[in-house]
Amino acid sequence: MKASAAQIRAAVDKPDPATRLYLFHGPDESGAAELAERLARALGPDAERVDIDMKALRDQPGRLADEAASMSLFGGARYLRITGVEEGASEAIALLLGAERAGNPVIAIGPGLKASGKLVKSAIAAPAALTFACYVPEGVDAARLATTVAREQGLRLTGDLPQRLAAATGGDRAILSREVEKLALYLDAAPDRPRDADGAAFDAIGADLGDTELFHAIEAVLDGRVAEIGTELAQLGDGTAIPLLRQLARRLMTLAELRGDMDRGASVDEVLEKHRIFFREKPATGRALRRWNAAQITRAIDRVRQTERALMHSGSAGEVLADAECIAIARAAARARG
Repeated sequence: MKASAAQIRAAVDKPDPATRLYLFHGPDESGAAELAERLARALGPDAERVDIDMKALRDQPGRLADEAASMSLFGGARYLRITGVEEGASEAIALLLGAERAGNPVIAIGPGLKASGKLVKSAIAAPAALTFACYVPEGVDAARLATTVAREQGLRLTGDLPQRLAAATGGDRAILSREVEKLALYLDAAPDRPRDADGAAFDAIGADLGDTELFHAIEAVLDGRVAEIGTELAQLGDGTAIPLLRQLARRLMTLAELRGDMDRGASVDEVLEKHRIFFREKPATGRALRRWNAAQITRAIDRVRQTERALMHSGSAGEVLADAECIAIARAAARARG
């Protein structure tokens, strides 16, 4: 069965024992991971997770159905998770869906799967499977997602806060969910005691930081001035890792858009004028466009997003992760030539 956004969120929050497979496909791997985490929470804190990789599915297609029908070691809830599922898992999935019984749900995340592919089509046709296409939300959709996630936490977003949250998190559902959780904690909100959340509350939790304070550090990173990064980061002080990574990601996404125009034949000066780049940022933006190509920008965006997600988890190395990633990108910039 093909699920809508509302249906899949309801389904993972209250799993139906009849659903054997949750297949999340499409490029928004973070969104798929967030749905998988919600399903795991719904199964309970003691639920046993069993990871199966693609090699195992190819070598032993029947293992998935066997594991799904197996009891947990301690008799509690159990679920299976496949990350990076590919078309090569079609036989294993078919055996799972056709098995006589399968008491443990399977979560399959396939960022590279196509909606027109055999695996997705077979899952859509199966009554015991739910499929959902995960795409990074943009514009109105991103703001709407922010409102929906906030409502589930007991928050009513007011003013332009939905748009600010969407922009600050770059459409990354996992990061958006954690920012909303921080807001809910700050305002003591819950589904049974809803609260209004405005821009002032967002600013109070330190979720955003102005471009001015971060401009010089980001400029040094994109210029590849490795020797200066330490000084620039030290001047920012503590508690700025997340805002720094977000602003760096925004700058890289802007560069990606501008670089796309250049790859279609526009000059650097034409691109800067077309997109009305602020005069103070024109020199640095022009240098970055001449230095970075589209593939390098894409890789840098992915790395920054991964680092931000890592920072959100307890037990991480904290701001050291952000500093290390900025240095790594600066080194890459020093070697890069557009």
